[in-house]
Amino acid sequence: MINTILWDVDGTLLDFKAAEYAAIKSLFKVFGLGECTDRMVARYSAINDGFWKRLERNEISKKQVLVGRFEQFFGEYGIDTELAPAFNEQYQQSLGDTIVYRDDSLQIVKDLRSRVKQYVVSNGTIAAQTKKLQRSGFGALMDGVFLSEEIGVEKPNAGFFQEVFRQIGPSDLSSVLIVGDSLTSDMQGGINAGIRTCWYNPDGLPAPRDKKPDFVISNLHQVRDCLG
Repeated sequence: MINTILWDVDGTLLDFKAAEYAAIKSLFKVFGLGECTDRMVARYSAINDGFWKRLERNEISKKQVLVGRFEQFFGEYGIDTELAPAFNEQYQQSLGDTIVYRDDSLQIVKDLRSRVKQYVVSNGTIAAQTKKLQRSGFGALMDGVFLSEEIGVEKPNAGFFQEVFRQIGPSDLSSVLIVGDSLTSDMQGGINAGIRTCWYNPDGLPAPRDKKPDFVISNLHQVRDCLG
């Protein structure tokens, strides 16, 4: 029986791609950089994903992710890379300007409050996630919020989850479920932590043959079926 859910935010509770798209487009106008085409946004997104994967493998620091992704992106399009730090700083705030819920996620979290404890577990920055959680309403609904930038360790490292459990103190790890869209961050993190894993897979991607998640769902409403 699951009595605790650890929720990922970006790509799970909230549509990160929508927020990313809007933030990049708007900041190109703010910085006077001309038009940012959809193809450019797609290229940035790919660069960004690559940097976060390197962070998950402990190859680079969070600071190198946040600035380095824009330095590479700007460099590829002939934009002054010296703008990267300032652009990133405003980008963190802009990400919270666009709130798009996945699969009625807000109502789902509300409905589950009487049934389980719920916590946010995210690698997103404090600046970005604080604004998102406040504007989306999730901050007020959760029993707690755990951000890797505050903890000092990123998902999927076991140390991240050890700190979460130190604070929430579950009596049985088998009663804890992590729900997220990332195989490398959320699902691997859950495996490292020894808890149940639920892969949110709305695109119907093939599940990995090794280290399979305990549950695979295509819609967040199906989380209810995983609770036992």
